[in-house]
Amino acid sequence: MIAIFIFVIPLMIGLYSPIKFVKGVGDKMADLLASELEIKTVIDLIYYFPFRYIDRSKFYKISELSDDLPYIQFKAKILNYRTDGQGYKQRLVATVGDENGTLELVWFKGTKWIRDKFAVGKVYVFFGKPNFFNHKINIAHPDIEDIEAFERKKMSGFQGIYTIPEKLKKKYIGLKVFQGLYVEIFKTGLKIEESLPNFLIQDLNLMSLSDAIKQMHFPENNEKLNRAKHRIKFEELFYVQLGLAKTKKIRKRFKGHLFNEVGEYFMQFYNKNLIFELTNAQKRVLKEIRKDFGSGIQMNRLLQGDVGSGKTLVALMAMLLATDNGYQACLMAPTEILANQHFVTINEFLRDLEINVRILTGSTRKKQREIIHEELENGKLQILIGTHALIEDKVKFENLGFVVIDEQHRFGVAQRAKLWKKNKLPPHIMVMTATPIPRTLAMTLYGDLDVSVIDELPPGRKEVKTLHATDSSRLRVFATLKSEIAKGRQVYIVYPLIKESEKFDYKDLEDGYESISRAFPAPEYNTVIVHGKMKAKDKERGMQLFVQGQAHIMVATTVIEVGVNVPNASVMIIESAERFGLSQLHQLRGRVGRGSDQSFCILMTSYKLSRDSRKRIETMVNYSDGFKIAEVDLKLRGPGDMEGTQQSGVPIHFKLANLAEDGDLLSLAREKALEIVEKDSEFEFEEHQILKKQMDLLKKSNFGWEIIS
Repeated sequence: MIAIFIFVIPLMIGLYSPIKFVKGVGDKMADLLASELEIKTVIDLIYYFPFRYIDRSKFYKISELSDDLPYIQFKAKILNYRTDGQGYKQRLVATVGDENGTLELVWFKGTKWIRDKFAVGKVYVFFGKPNFFNHKINIAHPDIEDIEAFERKKMSGFQGIYTIPEKLKKKYIGLKVFQGLYVEIFKTGLKIEESLPNFLIQDLNLMSLSDAIKQMHFPENNEKLNRAKHRIKFEELFYVQLGLAKTKKIRKRFKGHLFNEVGEYFMQFYNKNLIFELTNAQKRVLKEIRKDFGSGIQMNRLLQGDVGSGKTLVALMAMLLATDNGYQACLMAPTEILANQHFVTINEFLRDLEINVRILTGSTRKKQREIIHEELENGKLQILIGTHALIEDKVKFENLGFVVIDEQHRFGVAQRAKLWKKNKLPPHIMVMTATPIPRTLAMTLYGDLDVSVIDELPPGRKEVKTLHATDSSRLRVFATLKSEIAKGRQVYIVYPLIKESEKFDYKDLEDGYESISRAFPAPEYNTVIVHGKMKAKDKERGMQLFVQGQAHIMVATTVIEVGVNVPNASVMIIESAERFGLSQLHQLRGRVGRGSDQSFCILMTSYKLSRDSRKRIETMVNYSDGFKIAEVDLKLRGPGDMEGTQQSGVPIHFKLANLAEDGDLLSLAREKALEIVEKDSEFEFEEHQILKKQMDLLKKSNFGWEIIS
């Protein structure tokens, strides 16, 4: 009975069967696949796609091989074997030849098996990656196949190449093993149920899911492979957008505070305190916010704007609308430096207006805290600015109506949710970011929010000129600094701080400070140093000297990335600029160019740069638009590594879809998702039952779209 049961398992294998039941796997390989690739079930394996494909219909001649070719195949006769090296360096070398030349093949393991299996004097098909070693081309550990067996299989033109970790390779689990597993799985007649409704498949002329998965592993031709990729990418993007569209639809049912009154505070500020004209972008965003405030529905809006575009001013004017309607407002920032900067900026804007504004951070003294708590609860405190301290349970508002969250990606979902619960009726929410987010990433990370963009700089601002310089130009750079200081300007010099090597970079900063002090000696020049290892009061003293214009140069780490606003600073020097990501370089550059004078950002690098580093530097020199820079960053690093998104941990891991390349497909997926949710947000229609089922499966698998915002 047991024997019969074991015999029929391969025929009964299902999508969620443990991987160990696939013929040829077993317990040990199953454990390795789970630990190294998170492949635990059959569905995990069939969704583990090749990262590229090789045309197996093409054969190279040995004379055509070079080390810049990808994986290739060729036919050749084994001419001889020899053993080179000793001990752990011992290796088996085979010389093979065709009518055009000879080539060496190398094996470091399994050498006895190779000699016994593949005979001298016989022609085989070899498959591998050419390398250049000891002044000649060779191939290490090629796949070898008997020529008759190869031709019997009549392989399709394309063969998938899978990413295989070293740990698996050491256990001889290579490309052949993976291909064998896929052959076994599809031989069992595995049933792959459709996961999209028929009307979508027909409307968009999509390949069926079953055919798409088979074509991904065993493509018949290039056209079918592309259709298979298109189908799977669309599905991945579509279900993310469907989840976001549903969340957005549900939120539109939440009642929100009505702010219909444009009252005394707003009008006094607009007529007396606003000394410059709002940009068209700022006016447009304020209209969008006012429309939300008057809709009776809770606002959930993302405000994107480049460094210096005037987001804080828009946020303040929205807060004044809340106070005019008898509600309190708060602004939460991720750091004390940034919270203090907002507090100073908002107080400057509100000078002579009788509005009670306070700040609450971890450094706020007990007596001050008691006053804040009391005034919050009795309604006398109208605007509260702070850090994580705002979400403490003891912080209670009388009537919180509007919440602004700055650089929201630095806060967890649970933290943000605590602010929403500070009132019986959820307050209106606006999240702000100065990290420009590419359109495709914004649609995926924040697709459940309404998005506003400030894409204009205030009048009078000049574009920062960005230059690239190497160490050989340092004397010319110093001459530029002296010229700017002579005009009454100030200078930032920023050094990198890399987590893996804080001591090394701290020494870098100290050495930099010493060399700057020698080149710009006191008392003619005053140089301050600011870094994260300093005591708070010393750091604050250094910053204040610079803010007040008493220091000419600030030598710093990236602690100045946010929160320091010195319009008189006209030069930003970024040392070892190749160590920074694009987003961080753009943020640092935003520290200058805040006044009406021409400002400069000089990127200092070593002479030798990697291809990616050079691309980042060129992007900074050529572009000032943060959104363009973010698009390049997305292409270079991918969504999970982008500055800002990484801190929240992008919760969606696509198998095939690429946000940097699949923008049009994402737009199509979003359009179809919105159409469906508009008609039937609960997926109750007969034709939408498949969507309901699939969404439930995705929730169980921790797909993560429901927690994105």
